[in-house]
Amino acid sequence: MVNEAAAPIGKVARDTFERVIQPRLGAKRPEVLVGPRTGLDTGIVSIGARRVMALTTDPFYVLPAFGWERAAWFAVQIIASDAATSALPLRYLTIDLNLPPDLRETDLAAIWQATSETCAELGIAVVTGHTGSYEGCSFPILGSATILCVGSVTEYLTPAMAAPGDAVIITKGAAIETTATFGVTLPDLLTTELGADTARAAANLFDSMTVVPDVRAAIGAGVRRDGVTALHDATERGIWGGLVEMADASNTGLMIDAGAIIVQPAVRAVCERFGIDPYVASSEGTLLLTCVPGRVLEVLGRLEDAGIPATTVGEVVPREHGLHVVRDGREEVLTEPEADPFWTAYTRAVERAAGG
Repeated sequence: MVNEAAAPIGKVARDTFERVIQPRLGAKRPEVLVGPRTGLDTGIVSIGARRVMALTTDPFYVLPAFGWERAAWFAVQIIASDAATSALPLRYLTIDLNLPPDLRETDLAAIWQATSETCAELGIAVVTGHTGSYEGCSFPILGSATILCVGSVTEYLTPAMAAPGDAVIITKGAAIETTATFGVTLPDLLTTELGADTARAAANLFDSMTVVPDVRAAIGAGVRRDGVTALHDATERGIWGGLVEMADASNTGLMIDAGAIIVQPAVRAVCERFGIDPYVASSEGTLLLTCVPGRVLEVLGRLEDAGIPATTVGEVVPREHGLHVVRDGREEVLTEPEADPFWTAYTRAVERAAGG
């Protein structure tokens, strides 16, 4: 009997996906223009008349420690952020709610009210789904949801469209989600260990945990060879994980200047205190994008006008040049992180806050 190691928490490993999932995708349909691949946030399907539909599916992630309203807002934003990286307008949501049997109806009502309001703000209509209570279901994963976008066949983007010579731009900086989660759920611990100002700044990052505004601002400069060429949401395994995924999807290399990546003061303080590498920590709200060199200033200007900090951090290079990052004046090979440090550090912090 072969003993297999337990899978790490989070996304399955790349080799597992490529061996087990990717070769077995059901029927082959000619209208599927972009199917499942490592590093791609959406699938793209032709629906005729030179129009396409982009689809993305994610767990419906509701963390009670956020409070129901903020938890539901974030649950929708996680999925909407992935869908928005298609560069197409957000349109429809389908949802499967698998609820714990002991969830009270008043709590479900609060979750759903905030879900509906967030969808309305984003222009998304809920079109179908399923709701039920089942043994074994628990927070934070309450089922899953899919968002669908519709637009022109000439206007969608995928991370595979980045090309050598494109500039790499990153919004908001590293470890946004990680820091905001500490700030909102552990304010007393952060106040005690880092001071009230840092605790407040960390919590204030919560509203930044979406890339929908970032995408909408950036693509105003144009798409494909007229502007933005690729978009990707830095979630699990953070900025380094997202950049490696983009490079793999587009079969390119990268040259990145780590010093050009924003690390906000509260982010640096939280990550240093709790032993987290900010560049590999969960960062929902951080948009990775590439664009043609002639549109860099316009993209940065549009982001600035929207109140979104962003910096140019490097360049897409030919694949044979490899993936490299310059840190403290030294060039290093950029490799895919093995794990995201967020949950381990967060669990320990929760135990510390509880006196464990």
